[in-house]
Amino acid sequence: MRTVRPRPRANGFTLIELLVSLAIFGVIMTIAMSFLQVQTSGFRNGLERITVLQTLRYSLSVLEQDVQTAGTNTADGQPELVYAGSDVIAFNSDYATRLSSDPFAVFFDPDLEEESSASITKERKITFPGTAFSYPDSTYPSGAPDRSPAETIILFFAADTTTTRTDDYVLYRQVNDGDPQEVTRNLLETPDQPFFRYLRYSDAGLDSIPDGSLPIAHTVATHGSQADTGRVAMADSVRAVRVTLTATNGLSGEDERTAVLTRIINMPNVGFGRLETCGSAPLLGSQLALTLVAVEGAPAVSLSWPRATDEGGGENDVVRYVLYRRLASDPAWNEPYLSIPAGGVQYTYVDANVVPGTTYAYALAAQDCTPTLSGLSPTVQINVPN
Repeated sequence: MRTVRPRPRANGFTLIELLVSLAIFGVIMTIAMSFLQVQTSGFRNGLERITVLQTLRYSLSVLEQDVQTAGTNTADGQPELVYAGSDVIAFNSDYATRLSSDPFAVFFDPDLEEESSASITKERKITFPGTAFSYPDSTYPSGAPDRSPAETIILFFAADTTTTRTDDYVLYRQVNDGDPQEVTRNLLETPDQPFFRYLRYSDAGLDSIPDGSLPIAHTVATHGSQADTGRVAMADSVRAVRVTLTATNGLSGEDERTAVLTRIINMPNVGFGRLETCGSAPLLGSQLALTLVAVEGAPAVSLSWPRATDEGGGENDVVRYVLYRRLASDPAWNEPYLSIPAGGVQYTYVDANVVPGTTYAYALAAQDCTPTLSGLSPTVQINVPN
């Protein structure tokens, strides 16, 4: 009898199995793509939120760094807070110096331009951006022939004309009559909140100056004079600035991301009367002695002088010495050439930055803690040989 064996089943999937597998794979891929899309969108949104927050933090850090220096090392009669508006604030501050040994300025920058390291003069009067207010009406001296070391810093918001939006602003920073420098973009006004509000001391304590009272400006040329009263003196009562900023990622509609941040910035150097604890202008009583020396084979000028009458004696209030240098043919002294802290008995400085074949004139002054400069020592000239 013949045995019939069953035919072996062919390897592979049936059509139904293949269709079911493809359907399951499609569902899995759809879920995976949706998850990936959600993750990508979340990552992008997170980056945009971080960018917005970084804009806010940087803007506020610049404002805080500048505003807190207001009133440092101003000269007698020079106002501290000059202008306070909802989108503009201007103040005087010895913010930066070109002299590495200057003990009064807040920051040192050897590349600082000359006109950015001292007060602006009435001959270079400027109008603050976005206002009709012009400043100053006076040049503020600080003893001797130099003007006050406190420059005018202006921080202001202006409409951004480089975008298609009509509600975004740029934060700018300007020193004296220099060109405004951009700080940050993509800033918006916060509803019912101006960029700047001001806190002052009153009988009720620390309160806000009403928005309707802004702007306030120091229109009297001399701070602390008899005319510096009433509304004009309102600027002298300000002790802090409340800054409110809204930042955006620059997009619109559903893609826009915004964040709001508010900070109160104290003005610790504003509003304090200047006590004449150092008494009268310092007495120098010292004279410069100049000698020619060589530095690495090149000619140089060595300057030496004994300590001033009011250092280690008298009012004992000298905190630094200020050296002046000019060409002998120049008619007047300009900005101080060098500052050297007091604290010695005999002082020496070697000026190697001279040009052979040139005649220079030098002078010396002492400065006390008010700060006030003494009169200049007699001018001393020296010719640097070729």
